[in-house]
Parts: sequence; structure tokens; C-alpha cells
Amino acid sequence: MEIVTIAQADDVIIFEWIMTMMFKKWPSTHLYGATKLRICDDQIIEQRDYYDLWGDIFNNIPRFGKMYRRFLIKRFG
Repeated sequence: MEIVTIAQADDVIIFEWIMTMMFKKWPSTHLYGATKLRICDDQIIEQRDYYDLWGDIFNNIPRFGKMYRRFLIKRFG
């Protein structure tokens, strides 16, 4: 996992990251996301992760990626 940027305001820390997932049959793929942490007394009291798990993985699976993108365009424009 690579942390790209970090920002803090009061008790909230937000950071962007890139995680590399490796598969046996397909090439590795990057997962892009962000995490929001809320801290109190130097402890994490809340964590929320934001990422597009299915999009980042499905886009890189041979043959399936094209079907997935066509489905998204047809369904959501």
C-alpha cells in the first residue's frame, strides 16, 4: 500500500492511498481509495474507507473488463 496524500483538520485525518492486489491468473491491479479517520486522545474512534472495489478489479480482468464497462454504460450512461 502506498499513501499518496494526508490532510488533517482538528480531529479528522484523511489520506489517499493506492493498494496493489495480486492474482494468480491475472495481472496485478491497483485499487485507489481514501480513508477518513476520527481521533480522540490519540486513539482512532472512527474509520471509513472509500474505494471502488468492483470497478478497479473488474476493469483489469481479461474479457470480463469489457463486458463490465459495457454494462455500466448501458445501465448508467
